[in-house]
Amino acid sequence: MPSHPRVQMFWIRRYVMSNLVPRNSFFQDLFDVRRDFDQIFNRMLSGWPFREVPASGTAIGFTPSVESYVDKDAKKYHLRVALAGVDPKEVQVHAQGNTLTISGERKEKHKDKDVDPHYEEISYGAFERTLTLPEGVDGDKLSAEYHNGVLELTAPVAAAALPRRIEVKAAPASKQIAA
Repeated sequence: MPSHPRVQMFWIRRYVMSNLVPRNSFFQDLFDVRRDFDQIFNRMLSGWPFREVPASGTAIGFTPSVESYVDKDAKKYHLRVALAGVDPKEVQVHAQGNTLTISGERKEKHKDKDVDPHYEEISYGAFERTLTLPEGVDGDKLSAEYHNGVLELTAPVAAAALPRRIEVKAAPASKQIAA
């Protein structure tokens, strides 16, 4: 058994206590093992000096999920970033040309307290996402609004950049090529 007290508690909770409850699915066990390994590696890499080292353009901490789409009716680009638990004052948005960078930090609220966590599935730390805006999005007119843990950025899209349907007409019989 591992020697560090937190690791011991993790293993006891995960492999001793969980076996007291009947499991329904072999596949669920496989997913649980993957999640456990992800958590172990995230904990190992979350301390100094790794937190400040960027890996593939993203600082180690957590990576917020994003979704983006173009509303063709409103001619607007929407980018939504899931930032539950992040104070909006800790979020920075920078645009340069067609590159958009969103960064900030999700701070641990109970870090200074003497607690024995039961579950630790929420990732904390610094984050940074750099995205390329689609062609036709006016990055100079980006606006950002934070509501219920979701940061939504919107910008107008030039009409020329929106997809349009082109009608296909049949050529007159005199212009058709003989086969």
